[in-house]
Amino acid sequence: MGIYQEHKSISIIFIVIPVVLFFASFLIGRYPVTPVEVIMTLLSPLNPNLAISDTITGVVFNIRLPRIIAAMLVGASLAVVGGTFQSIFRNPLVSPDILGVSTGAGFGAALSILLSLGNYITQIFAFIFGLISVTISYFISRVYKYSGILVLVLSGMAVSSLFGALISSIKFLADPNQKLPEITFWLMGSLSSVNMDSLIPVFVTIFIGLAILLLLRWRLNILAMGDEESQSLGINTDRLRIILIFISTFITAAAVCISGVIGWVGLIVPHMTRIITGPDNRILLPASLSFGASFLLFIDNLARVLFTVELPIGILTAIIGAPVFLFLLKKGYNDWN
Repeated sequence: MGIYQEHKSISIIFIVIPVVLFFASFLIGRYPVTPVEVIMTLLSPLNPNLAISDTITGVVFNIRLPRIIAAMLVGASLAVVGGTFQSIFRNPLVSPDILGVSTGAGFGAALSILLSLGNYITQIFAFIFGLISVTISYFISRVYKYSGILVLVLSGMAVSSLFGALISSIKFLADPNQKLPEITFWLMGSLSSVNMDSLIPVFVTIFIGLAILLLLRWRLNILAMGDEESQSLGINTDRLRIILIFISTFITAAAVCISGVIGWVGLIVPHMTRIITGPDNRILLPASLSFGASFLLFIDNLARVLFTVELPIGILTAIIGAPVFLFLLKKGYNDWN
């Protein structure tokens, strides 16, 4: 009974925190908005008479709402994929970009910016090249006779290094006054250019992908035990691993294409969540979804208010994530044994 009450309390916490942060984030910004104005504006589509003013409606619906949704969506995606990859590869140091999806997406975005193709095409290029990089990693690993998890990870590292070099080449060729700063800013991660039109297709893609991962989360517990144990239970480990990597890649590429490269979230959030929930993926992944959404939304709020000029999210996640990870590393985890 005590364990049930404990899990119930944890569930309530992971539900309340993102809800509170969601509404509180509307109050943060250069233009002041009161809680009453936020609530009435959000309810105005149901009753137009509740609308306060066109200015507040524009701030809430056109500026802050897309950004809040994007931050929670990207944070949840990276956290869930990070937890999934850590179980697939049975390695607590694995993150969503282990197979090169982030550097591939970065190359696609940098190429689009260099060619002046526009924001929408930049997102498409980032998404496509993110998928291409992971596909290359996978097929390289299949070339070797004794292909396995280790070879796949090493292939991802090689492909990531290759696309990193290509990004450096594009930065070298870019106009230092216009294109280079734009490429650099995108690679540091930001949600400042997100709008509802660009968010909707990404939202649908990520929602479907996360739903599939959450439905398969119990199989991750079996997969984490090792191939021999999984196969003895009737699980086709190779097929399951390919499915999970494919879905995780789609989710990560979709997230990166609207936010740029944001590190550390997919690495430290599953670790921090595991301290509270334990290693059971049936609980860990939903909790990581909530914690990741809350974490990145909190970071994005800080990025908007810390300085007069908005700070890229990737810088803040690194500043906060690195010492947190060192603390977690020092603490150690018996849960992985």
